[in-house]
Amino acid sequence: MRWAIGVEYRGTRFAGWQRQPDCLSVQEHLEFAIEKIAGHPVQVYAAGRTDRGVHASMQVVHFDVNCERSDNAWVRGVNSFLTQDVAVLWSRAVPEEFHARFSAVKRHYRYFIYSHPVRPTLLANQVGWTHQSLKLDEMQRAASYMLGTHDFSAFRSSECQAKSPIKHLEEFSIELAAVQPSSGVLYEAKLTANAFLHHMVRNLIGAAVFVGAGNRPSIWMQELLQAKKREFAAPMFAADGLYLAGVLYPDEFLLPSWNETSRLAW
Repeated sequence: MRWAIGVEYRGTRFAGWQRQPDCLSVQEHLEFAIEKIAGHPVQVYAAGRTDRGVHASMQVVHFDVNCERSDNAWVRGVNSFLTQDVAVLWSRAVPEEFHARFSAVKRHYRYFIYSHPVRPTLLANQVGWTHQSLKLDEMQRAASYMLGTHDFSAFRSSECQAKSPIKHLEEFSIELAAVQPSSGVLYEAKLTANAFLHHMVRNLIGAAVFVGAGNRPSIWMQELLQAKKREFAAPMFAADGLYLAGVLYPDEFLLPSWNETSRLAW
């Protein structure tokens, strides 16, 4: 029987989603907990492989088991074997043709940018920090150039294994999330696409912050797209503020949408 589950995790102490030798991964930790309930070895497949330090407020995972268990067993039961850094939020039985990665039609990310002269402590590892003041209107204008279908070669990692750099970016918005004169400014970026290249979100955020800090005009983002050269772009921004916030699937699979399930809030 094939099951899909929604998972949230804090990526700070993990070496990323994917299982790696001699490093603790979210995949390894989750498989261990599921196997305790299933009673046999289990391999899990995720909608996206998040990097070291990246969080998820809604990762979608599927796995196959040879036993009968209730929906609740894959939530409360599995959670009893997980640390406080990981939690299963929901579970659904799905048909065999469902695949967490290949059945997905959209992915949604959120990134929190914290602007303050002093690095954060209470928000450490939860936000991407810059000591510079940022111009919101310039960042918004820069983000608007990215919308649509483009070759995002300037924003992909050299280790990216995607067959094509062409992706459709449906949403890239940046808004004020909180303003406190004594404790800094928090910005929230939202990005939605059919798929993302390796490090694409962090590279887009890095370029937007570069523009917001006054290092380049907003039109520079469009020039980067046209140049298609990673070496011309801004440094990649930190993993800390990045959250996989939702994955959308065809209605036939009857899975919750990210708006119904994401618990990420400020």
